[in-house]
Amino acid sequence: MAVSTQLGLLLWKNFTYRRRQTIQLLIEIIWPLFIFFILISVRTHYPPHEQHQCHFPNKAMPSAGTLPWVQGIICNANNPCFRNPTPGETPGIVGNFNDSIISRLFNDAKKILLYTQNDKSFEGYKGLLRALRKLQKDTPRFKLKDFLKDNETLSEFLHHNASLPHHALRQILEAEVNLEKVLTKGFGFHLKDLCNVTPLEEFVHIADRNVSRLTQEIICKSSIDWLNEAQNHFLSNLDFLKPIQGRS
Repeated sequence: MAVSTQLGLLLWKNFTYRRRQTIQLLIEIIWPLFIFFILISVRTHYPPHEQHQCHFPNKAMPSAGTLPWVQGIICNANNPCFRNPTPGETPGIVGNFNDSIISRLFNDAKKILLYTQNDKSFEGYKGLLRALRKLQKDTPRFKLKDFLKDNETLSEFLHHNASLPHHALRQILEAEVNLEKVLTKGFGFHLKDLCNVTPLEEFVHIADRNVSRLTQEIICKSSIDWLNEAQNHFLSNLDFLKPIQGRS
C-alpha cells in the first residue's frame, strides 16, 4: 500500500472520529485558546518590569572583628539589593557600617580604654572642671556679662534685631550661668537646640520670669539664619577666660 493511500486513510479515520466526538473536539480547540488569552491578559495588565543591577552588601567574616561580623549578619538579614555600589565594595573597607552610631561609639570607647593611661588630656579636663567647681562654690555665681568682652556688641544686636528693651537686656546680662552645664553640654550646642533638646533655664537663670519666657519665645520663633547670626555675635564677644583671670 502506497504512502499516500495510508496517509489518506489515517486522515479519514481521524476526521470520522472527530466528527462523532463533537464535545471533545470543541474542548480540544477552546482549551488552548483559553490558556492563550489568559497569558495575553496577564501581559497586558502587568507590563514587564525592568530590574536594575544589584549590589548586595558584603558580610564581614569573624576575622574582621566581632562588631562588623555581627552587623553584617543582623543588618543584612533580608539581603537587600542596591542600585549603587555599597561602601563595603571599596578596597580596604570591610564593612558597610563603619559610619554608624554604634561603630563610632565602639571606636571611641576603644580609644579611651587603650589610651587613657598614656593620655593626660582627659585628666587635665577633669582637673579644670574640679577647679572651676571649687571657684564657683567659693565665689559668687558667674553671670553672663562676666564672660563677655568689655566692649561687647551682643546687647546692641539683640536690641536692634530682636526688639528687646533695655530692661530685658540688663536681665539677660545679669543672668546666672550654670557653669557645670555649659562645660558638660555646651560643646557643639546650637541655639536652635534650646527649643527641642535643652531649655534655656538649664544654662542660664534669668531672674525675671517674663524676660526668660520672652527670650525663649524669640529663640523658638526665629529663623535658622537669625539664630546662626545671633550665635556668631555671641561667640565673637565671648571671653571664657575673663572671669577666671579676673578672680585668680
